Amino acid sequence: MIQVGKLNTLIVTKETEQGIYLNEQNPDERDILLPRNQVPDEIQVGDSIEVFVYRDSRDRKIATVNQPKMMLGELAPLKVVSVNRIGAFLDWGLERDLFLPFKQQIGCIHRGEVHLVGIYVDKSDRLCATMKVYELLQSHAPYEVNDIVMGTVYSFKEAYGAFVAVDNKYHGLIPIKELYGDYKIGDTLELRVRNVRPDGKLELSMRKATHLQMEDDAKKIMEVLEQNGGKLSLHDKSTPDEINEKLGMSKAAFKRAAGRLMKEGVIEMTTQGISRNW
Repeated sequence: MIQVGKLNTLIVTKETEQGIYLNEQNPDERDILLPRNQVPDEIQVGDSIEVFVYRDSRDRKIATVNQPKMMLGELAPLKVVSVNRIGAFLDWGLERDLFLPFKQQIGCIHRGEVHLVGIYVDKSDRLCATMKVYELLQSHAPYEVNDIVMGTVYSFKEAYGAFVAVDNKYHGLIPIKELYGDYKIGDTLELRVRNVRPDGKLELSMRKATHLQMEDDAKKIMEVLEQNGGKLSLHDKSTPDEINEKLGMSKAAFKRAAGRLMKEGVIEMTTQGISRNW
C-alpha cells in the first residue's frame, strides 16, 4: 500500500503531458502523479523511483521528489507562514504548506514564529501538524548521566518544570528546581543529563556537573562583583529568589562557589554581603 507521509519506491506506469504516473504492484491502488517539472531526465515506463507521497489541494495523493523537513512519526521545528481562524500553515519544504489545526496548537501562534511540531494523518487521510508532541516522543534515549544533549522546550508545567524534546525525538524534563533564567516554548538549549529514569525518560539540568559548574559559578560571582565596584549585597542568609535574580543560580550553588572563593582568600562575606579582597 502506498503510504502517505513517507517515502515510497514506486514504478512508472505511464507518461503524460502532466507528468508520470506511479504505482506499486497492486491492482487495487490508484496511480499517483509526479508533476512534469519534477520528472527526472531519461526515466521510462517500468523504472522505479523513490518519492514522498502526500495530498494536493484537492486531497488527491500526489508524489514529489523533494524531501520534506519531516515525515510521518517525526518531529521538527517549522516556521509559521500564515495564520487564519481555523489554524496555521507551516513551511515544511514542499509545494503545499503543512496545516496546523487550531485544536492542535498550544498557546497563541503568530506568523514568522518557529514551533516544534509532529505530523499525523487525520480522519480524512490528510497530513497535519500538531504541537501536542508528548505522545510522539520516545523513551530509552542513547544517553547516560552527565552526557550533554540538545533539546527543544515544548511545554511548561508549573508543578514539574519544562518539558523538552531531546534531539526532537526523546522525552526530557528540566525539573522546576533546575530551571534558571527566562525561557520560552521553542527555545533550543544545551543541557546535561542529570538522571535516566527507570522508564527511560531523561531528567535534565541546565547546569554542568557540580565540580565544573562551581568553576563557572565562581567566575560569575567575580564578574558581577567587578560590575558592582567590588561589592554585592548577597550573603548566606539571602533568599533563593534574590540570588537567582542577581546571579542566575541556586542558593546551594552560590554557597558552594562563594565558600570556595572565601577559602582561596579572594572574597569576604559579612551580613551586609560579599566584597572582593584587593
